[in-house]
Amino acid sequence: MTTGPTPDQALVPPPGCPAHRGATPATTPLYGPVVADDPHGLYARLREQHGPVAPIELEPGVEAWLVLGYPELLELTRNEQLFSKDSRRWRVPREGRLRSDSRLLPMTAWRPTLLNLDGAEHQRLRAAVSDTLSRIDHRQLRETTEQAADALIDSWGPDGTADLIAQYARKLPLLVFTRLLGLPAETGPHLIELISHFVDSSEKSVRANAEFQAILVDLVRQRRERPGADLTSWLLAHHAGLSDEEAVHHLVVILVAGNETTINWTGNTLRLLLTDRRFRATLAGGRLTVSDALDEVLWRDPPTQNFPGRWATSDTVLGGQYISAGDMLVLGLAAANADPVVHGGAGGDGLAGNRAHLAWGAGRHVCPAQSPARLIVETAVETLLHRLPDLQLAVPGHELAWRPSPWSRALVALPVLYSAFTPPRAAAPSPERSPWTPTPQTGPSDSTPSAATSTPRTPDSAKPGPRSWWNSLAGWWSGR
Repeated sequence: MTTGPTPDQALVPPPGCPAHRGATPATTPLYGPVVADDPHGLYARLREQHGPVAPIELEPGVEAWLVLGYPELLELTRNEQLFSKDSRRWRVPREGRLRSDSRLLPMTAWRPTLLNLDGAEHQRLRAAVSDTLSRIDHRQLRETTEQAADALIDSWGPDGTADLIAQYARKLPLLVFTRLLGLPAETGPHLIELISHFVDSSEKSVRANAEFQAILVDLVRQRRERPGADLTSWLLAHHAGLSDEEAVHHLVVILVAGNETTINWTGNTLRLLLTDRRFRATLAGGRLTVSDALDEVLWRDPPTQNFPGRWATSDTVLGGQYISAGDMLVLGLAAANADPVVHGGAGGDGLAGNRAHLAWGAGRHVCPAQSPARLIVETAVETLLHRLPDLQLAVPGHELAWRPSPWSRALVALPVLYSAFTPPRAAAPSPERSPWTPTPQTGPSDSTPSAATSTPRTPDSAKPGPRSWWNSLAGWWSGR
């Protein structure tokens, strides 16, 4: 015969309840080698132990929740009433438990940006960013990215070796972004170094973040006085009426989120093509495209594997866990993409062309820069495969190392071998105008590759057009 709880038992809150914090399951560190070496294994273990929401530690003494479930992540991102983007609600710093030099500060500190606001103010700022990005001419962006990629490849030495992370993926986006934002070209290498420090949560992250913003403060001041045909000027001129401070912080968002994501997406796609014989064979046979590879990477190894965050506005329950007001919840993008609920036991097959992943987030805060990012990465990969058709990995795939970041999914290096260059494609003649002057959009075909990467080209089609700006910058960047 079963009996009900004793009076003493009835007074005890269930484990995990905000009133019973002592019984909360032990937290798992979301930092250190395990995040880099085997994140998929880590997420699977957390799911098995705790379900779709797991208790984690972001650094010693700083707890949070990692949302692993696909349905739970959708609920988290769509319910602003319960889960706010405003990090000022976080109880850890309010309780004095976040060190002034914490490596988490650059990724969690509140700023007046679309990333940290809800409701009408978020919509105002999002409109400014989205409208500004929509002014990019996709045809010109593709041409500019291809020219920058060709210039980088041309700058490599004659020994038939390269590191596709250090010499290509990490340099190409900022070659494009510096011109896109109106920054001096020579600031590119320094910006890469600064961004790496605070995305990797290194010991230099706080100082790097301050120096990075100082560069952008100067850029905003210059563009306020002398507008040009660039994203910075368009953002300042938007009818949303951004202040200088708001503009600087949104340039940080565009550069960090856009640049870091593009770097990692490029590197992870190239890794897939070099290590997955199945995918490389289907690509060469024309059954899959580079765009399909991009989607598969967004499912399996999204460039941002975890993203901070949401903050509970009141005590609630999510995924069977009792969440206290002020708790931080981290979006487990890679883990949610691997949720068995989504794949129905299919083991993650058939991901090519499927864009139901959560790599860009979800809800009102979904990334507004998906289209230009995809165009840059797709062009970068296609150009490289055309120029170096016999590209192969220089080390066994299992020896590739990942950066120790709790946020990014990024390779340390991608060493390759190749035997010869294929000449670059002919540059189409363009009218004399700024590369970012908006032109009428012609629809989705603007971002569609003009030809498959394996299409043969005649010798006459390989005569390069004028690329002196890119060649000189790429050569300087490579130390020539």
